[in-house]
Amino acid sequence: MKLGFIGTGNITSDVITGICKSDLKFKQIIISPRNKKKAKQLKNKFKRVIIAKNNQEVLNKSNWVFIGVLPKVANQILPNLNFRKNQTVVSFVATLNLSNLKKKINCKVNLVRAIPMPPISLGLGPVIMFPPNKKVKNFFNKLGASIEIKNEKLSNNFWAISGTMAAFYETLKNLSDWLVKKKTNRKKAQEYITSLYFALAGLALENSDKNMKKFVSDSQTPGGLNWQGVNQLRKAGYYKLLQGSLDNLLKRLNKS
Repeated sequence: MKLGFIGTGNITSDVITGICKSDLKFKQIIISPRNKKKAKQLKNKFKRVIIAKNNQEVLNKSNWVFIGVLPKVANQILPNLNFRKNQTVVSFVATLNLSNLKKKINCKVNLVRAIPMPPISLGLGPVIMFPPNKKVKNFFNKLGASIEIKNEKLSNNFWAISGTMAAFYETLKNLSDWLVKKKTNRKKAQEYITSLYFALAGLALENSDKNMKKFVSDSQTPGGLNWQGVNQLRKAGYYKLLQGSLDNLLKRLNKS
């Protein structure tokens, strides 16, 4: 199987890295030349990656095509490309719904929307996909854990959650910065913060059948440090702001 990628941004690079490190069977990865620097880096890093002359060549040489460009770019280039009937097309474009994608592509392809995240480069993390597709599901299961959603409106809720990634890293950065201000070596600060949150997330994942309320409760004692910390953030409206941010992200997605 030959895999083609239109767009060579960060998420495409992460997916290609994950593929090349996995046990997926494929003959070749054909990438577009849009971002010349990243395209060359991928080609130099992985033997089976080649750079196409243009986007149409990516389509012509690929069995499966992944679209990883900005919405504005997708709107411009997709109508001018000739897809093949029944070709598998996976879109990473967050703010282009299935109906609009079909109009832009204007060919009866096997179209799937997916939400891969950067940890896919390590073979980690969930990949939300809509509509269900057995072959695409099996593909992403080799790179992480695919989660099929049967309703597109419901899938937008997960797209909204994916929009909190930068906020998560900003939180880790702030915690690390605080330790550095208290005269801690930055490397040690970041090692502690990332290891701590990785472990906490791992514990929650291992017990994901339990209500999150239990973790909140079990991690604090009345009058203790965690009790003080979480209640101070609650009173400041921190978690209400987080919910409000998600609501705004969802509104944007539902308008797409």
